Amino acid sequence: MPRRVLALDYGLRRIGVARSDRTGTLATPVTTLVRRRGKRPPFREIRRLADRYEAEALVLGLPLDECGAENEWVAEVRRFGAGLERRCGLPVFLADEHCSSVEAEARIRSIGLRRKSKEEKGRIDAGAAAIILQDWLDSAASGGGRAEGKTSTASR
Repeated sequence: MPRRVLALDYGLRRIGVARSDRTGTLATPVTTLVRRRGKRPPFREIRRLADRYEAEALVLGLPLDECGAENEWVAEVRRFGAGLERRCGLPVFLADEHCSSVEAEARIRSIGLRRKSKEEKGRIDAGAAAIILQDWLDSAASGGGRAEGKTSTASR
């Protein structure tokens, strides 16, 4: 398994980004990329971040519902993942992101930030990406099954 990984929480308006440390043990929020309506996702910016953090792979949150079922948004995320793999030249792994944004918002609220800071959506998205990545790292380290696999095999 790769040690240096960049994770993405892909959304309609924003993409939260997190990275792992050099040992592949800890996930840290990095930034949030803004998506422009009707435009292509920011593949170039994602590649730039992957290069900057020397990523060996990408992890993409897969928004399965509570029962693990797929919907139209999951299909869109899978298409985005396949595009990432082609454009960035890195393996893309899919990971269940069930409730990651809710968990990120709860964690941000629990640290006692001012009201305005609590509502900052970008911070929540980057935090969600860190939760997705930490779960994936923990699962990979324990040999668990949360990491679904590469997009090229997962989308078949």
